[in-house]
Amino acid sequence: MPAPRMRTTPLPGIGVQYDLTTREHRHLSVVAHRDGTRTVNMYHADDPDACAHSMHLTAPETASLIDALTPEHHSPSVLHTTDLGLVAERLEVTAVSLWNGRVLGDTRIRTDTGASVVAVLRRSGAVPSPTPDFRLAGGDTLIVIGTREGVEAAATILGQE
Repeated sequence: MPAPRMRTTPLPGIGVQYDLTTREHRHLSVVAHRDGTRTVNMYHADDPDACAHSMHLTAPETASLIDALTPEHHSPSVLHTTDLGLVAERLEVTAVSLWNGRVLGDTRIRTDTGASVVAVLRRSGAVPSPTPDFRLAGGDTLIVIGTREGVEAAATILGQE
């Protein structure tokens, strides 16, 4: 069975949309809002662009759904950031970003927001714990962890063009 197709689309100022096409060619999307809520959309089988059902979930409802979908994530070594008042989010560096080609330290994300870039995802692979001299490139996805306010401030910094 082929792997399901997943597409990720940044929604500036909103969050990230994840679109999944199942093996049965059904379209499902989840909008991960920056406030921690989620919107789950299911589309008509005969028209994958026409939304049949939409459901908005609070952050606790989202956590409960994750528990139901992936119960094995209850390993004691897994950090549950929401229990600690922290959030983790993927933030993209676009090709037209001010930061494309500059080093991570230039963003001053940790200094100015308190949020930390814990990894950078790039087509060539993941870079864990990037140092301040790590050179960013368009298409990079930064994994940022911090308070909701800190992560939102980091998104604002990265959104500068």
